[in-house]
Amino acid sequence: MSESQGSEGTTQRLPVIEKETDPGHGGYDPAADRGPAPLVDGGGKEGRFWSARRVPAAIVAVLLLFGAGALLYDITAVRAERPSAHWRRELTRQLAQRPLDDTWVLVGAGIAAVLGLWLIVLALTPGLRQVLPMRRTHADVRAGLRRAAAAMVLRDRAMEVSGVQSVRVRTSRTKADVRAVSHFRELDDVRADLDAVLTDAITGLGLARPIALSLHVGRSGRKR
Repeated sequence: MSESQGSEGTTQRLPVIEKETDPGHGGYDPAADRGPAPLVDGGGKEGRFWSARRVPAAIVAVLLLFGAGALLYDITAVRAERPSAHWRRELTRQLAQRPLDDTWVLVGAGIAAVLGLWLIVLALTPGLRQVLPMRRTHADVRAGLRRAAAAMVLRDRAMEVSGVQSVRVRTSRTKADVRAVSHFRELDDVRADLDAVLTDAITGLGLARPIALSLHVGRSGRKR
């Protein structure tokens, strides 16, 4: 008799989105004889997932390719005793004649500085703000939960509370903003039930750094 895969009021385990080691493709695994890996308590210190930064890397690669190609072609032409390209002569003349406090020189320097600062920020920050790190239960496995999925779980749990008509949930890296509308029961009772249910739901998400709960309960503004 197979075991049921889920029940009302519970959430299923989400798929692993990153695995640091690969024991191999099939065959005997010596780690299987040692039993399951011990639980690892991250203590809320699990780092965020790093983005691949494919778009910025592609832009930089294309710019470097065109720049290096144009410079190599011009150097080859000069070595072949041909005149240098017009753009090189014009650039040399402009750099020699324009003072450092010229408007266009300052604009170009500002754009280069902004682009350089942008690339430095991208290199030093992890990105993937939409993925919340989860507690590590195995030393060789990391898992993350998307903020949209976390908001959906909290909304579904909140809709199970008696008296709740509608719920809107917005999650950030540190907080879950829940706004519920109640159409019957006392607001204090609904708020107390929602606070207990959502606090338990946030704990059940298994996040490395549990998000704070901001709860607002009110009546519908529509008149009947």
